[in-house]
Amino acid sequence: MNRALRRVSLICLVLFVALLINVNYVQGFEASSLANEPGNGRTFSASLQFQRGSIVTSDQKVVAYSTMNKNYGEYQRHYPFGPVYAPVTGYDTLFSQTGIEAAENKDLSGTDPALEVHNLIDLISGKPKKGATVELTINSAAQQAAFSQLQASGKQGGVVAIDPQTGAILALASYPSFDPNELATLNGKRLQKNDNRLLADPNQPLLSRATALTFPPGSSFKIVTSSTAFSTGRYNQNTLVDAPAQLKLPGVSQPLINFDGETCGSGRVPIIFAFTLSCNTAFGNLGMKLGGQKLRAQATQFGMNNPNLAIPFPVAESNFPLYTDPAQVAGSAIGQESDTVTPLQEAMFSAAIANNGTLMKPYLVNKVTAPDLTAVSTTTQTALSHPVTPTVANGVKQMMISVTQSPSGTAHATAGTQATGGIVIAGKTGTAQNGINNSGLDDAVFTCFAPASNPQIAVGVIVKGGGQGADASAPIAVKVIQAYLASLGKG
Repeated sequence: MNRALRRVSLICLVLFVALLINVNYVQGFEASSLANEPGNGRTFSASLQFQRGSIVTSDQKVVAYSTMNKNYGEYQRHYPFGPVYAPVTGYDTLFSQTGIEAAENKDLSGTDPALEVHNLIDLISGKPKKGATVELTINSAAQQAAFSQLQASGKQGGVVAIDPQTGAILALASYPSFDPNELATLNGKRLQKNDNRLLADPNQPLLSRATALTFPPGSSFKIVTSSTAFSTGRYNQNTLVDAPAQLKLPGVSQPLINFDGETCGSGRVPIIFAFTLSCNTAFGNLGMKLGGQKLRAQATQFGMNNPNLAIPFPVAESNFPLYTDPAQVAGSAIGQESDTVTPLQEAMFSAAIANNGTLMKPYLVNKVTAPDLTAVSTTTQTALSHPVTPTVANGVKQMMISVTQSPSGTAHATAGTQATGGIVIAGKTGTAQNGINNSGLDDAVFTCFAPASNPQIAVGVIVKGGGQGADASAPIAVKVIQAYLASLGKG
């Protein structure tokens, strides 16, 4: 009997010790992660009792803030510019967050361990707990121009602008957009109704076409094809290449032709001539000579095929598969086949060329500041890759300038100095077939940087169903550039 009691007592002691160890482990090592679990009702309820930090632009416009709703006795989120910044801020609802609200939730809610000292000081001094302020890299003038121009087009699309020297994202706009205020309500039934309506909208306003959706790049991809060719050392912008009216492709009956069946000069022209006129046959032929493996390697260096790109929220992967069939390689070299890019990727193409061949990692958050105005963190600018040498970058740059400045350039009428007020833009148009055969429904693409002599901004624009890139997307990029340079006093 005593032996049995000792065994039971020993088992109970072991269980008690195990429980004690587990409690200490949870409190010491898992408290932070458990506090941030979406299903933690206590933490969720407490979060509404504290003022969430604000989100501001680089020029200090407040684009998200919280105030006490006296009817509910809880703090409610407000978005003063609604749909203009929605793809950036995302939303903060009773149940979830997206965009910057999600990516920087710990800082905004004040639960990040780096803020514990500041919270403790506030507690001692009797001040209410408050989240940190997140300062974006967004320039309000560029952002407003990007959204307004997309909205005026009336078509789905996205715009992203980058500082090529730092990687800072200056504008990130999408259309159609949505008003985050509709999802910031503290009324659960109203929130559910608004959310269901937005989800059922066939225009998908919750989808960011700037970062979460990909499109075919069309001829804007000729920047990558040219970079691949120049990097071999066998080509430069003045090298003569074959540019027939029709390019017969191995294994297929349908030849590759230029836009609207146009000819490309004499049929054997300098690469800069083919780039300026955007001759498909010249670059399709060049692509087959380079091969799918080299094209893919170069595309990857420009940021494509990267599933882990985040700014800080995740970005859809721009894709360039490894093509082995010569006909597919030809198509991919002019931005067709299964090539897909985001507007962000389009801006990254130009940013790398503008920055002498170095692609800086794009980012949206400049710094995080505690309620007592001390810095919690500041983003360190880092190089993402080095796609090309400065020499190659300069060669591609000269061709991009020709696209807008040469009278025969595809963007001369809409992005030349007569259309920009004297700003010299270096760019590349794209008219991308999207699988819809009806006339006029090609996707319009434009990527560029300016001023060409001292690049301050790189822009990527894609307008779904916009037709030619020069007509639908280039004017949008011009307005964004003008607005940004004017805000710097350089316009």
